[in-house]
Amino acid sequence: MKREPGGGAKIWFFPDGYLPEKTGKGKLEAHEALMLMNTANRPATVKLDFYFEDKAPVKGIAVTVGAERVRTLRLDHPQDLAGLSIPPLTQYSIRVRSNVKIVAQFGRLDTTQNNLAYYVGIGYWANK
Repeated sequence: MKREPGGGAKIWFFPDGYLPEKTGKGKLEAHEALMLMNTANRPATVKLDFYFEDKAPVKGIAVTVGAERVRTLRLDHPQDLAGLSIPPLTQYSIRVRSNVKIVAQFGRLDTTQNNLAYYVGIGYWANK
């Protein structure tokens, strides 16, 4: 069996989702995003599972990341999540499952303060 190039993992976890409110009239819009990088020479079939503090999870949202491509999903855009709408200030977590090893990263842009904040986080991954 041919080894796939690159690194990554097939399962990723991001426990700290909390969409910031959209405030201010600047050029930057508050949001969170999930970046998926596929270095394999075949497409990645990815399933997203969203877990919430006060309601049942939403599982199996399908996303494809092309071979040797990157895909960014805006978590405040339902069209990027098969119609799932996450209200601002809702605590949630994400599990990412892929058929090939990928690298996943989470980012948040918070514009609710004058000195806006942007941070990224590499999630916890499970090697399988």
